[in-house]
Amino acid sequence: MKYHQLGRSALQVSRLCLGTMNFGPRTDQQEAFDILNHAVSQGLNFIDTADQYGGDLGVGTTESMLGRWLSEDAARRDRLVIATKVYEPMSSDINDRGLSARHIQRACEASLKRLGVETIDLYQMHHLDRAASPEEVWQAMDRLIAQGKIIYAGSSNFPGWQIARMNERARNASQLGLVSEQSLYNLLERRAELEVIPACQSYGLGLLPWSPLAGGLLAGPARDQGRRQSESVLSARQERLTALERFETFCASMNEDPSTVALAWLLHQRAVASVIIGPASIAQLETGFKALALRLDTADLERLDEIFPPCGPAPEAYAW
Repeated sequence: MKYHQLGRSALQVSRLCLGTMNFGPRTDQQEAFDILNHAVSQGLNFIDTADQYGGDLGVGTTESMLGRWLSEDAARRDRLVIATKVYEPMSSDINDRGLSARHIQRACEASLKRLGVETIDLYQMHHLDRAASPEEVWQAMDRLIAQGKIIYAGSSNFPGWQIARMNERARNASQLGLVSEQSLYNLLERRAELEVIPACQSYGLGLLPWSPLAGGLLAGPARDQGRRQSESVLSARQERLTALERFETFCASMNEDPSTVALAWLLHQRAVASVIIGPASIAQLETGFKALALRLDTADLERLDEIFPPCGPAPEAYAW
């Protein structure tokens, strides 16, 4: 396993982060535990979840499942970097959501209980809350840090302007501020290159791409009756068919699976600290490990840019 500094913090995280959104809704507890055990045995030390994950089984399900796995071996907690998130509705209560200081405090305490841990290593805001000022958010985060309930704060799905706003507020208070941004980023969806990635690089945030395979579109043609055979995925594939077929031909010329190449491309991007993979099986997890060893040379990267053109920096990409 390879490791990388998380933004400007000194924390070292594995280049692959195990996303757990499938745990519960798609992956039962035993298979989830098998995936966790295999991932950790290969040196992965970074696990991402969220209080809202659970699907039809209910919010909090995934955190609780992860907590049961952690409780099986007390030594696991000390070796792992645990990340979770706050923002999404947890009930019908109007205040049981968002980034008010009240909700952040209560949501953190509930996550700690479900996970069965004393401290969350990386506490991430799952989405921008336009009603919550940076002062209110940092008041809550600073209190949690002082209480020893969280160590680092991160964002997820934030625009570049909000990353700047949050970190300028932290800088003025001589605080560390955000150390990571979890963003939608893959070969098909490169809009983060316009302003999110420049903001991350300017303020020292490590980028944590989610949906690295674009919901399966970058995994090649579906060979089974799984999610990639759904009407929405098949329709999306048809819309991008020319580029996807060129990509799959390029991967075949390298004798590599499209999934492996798509993940390897992200690992070659300078802003990326760790790539979040959400395997529903050990076989899918192994694809991520193969990407760690794949080196793409300059010609390979240029070819991928031809197939999936970059957005370019803002404002040049759209202003002139």
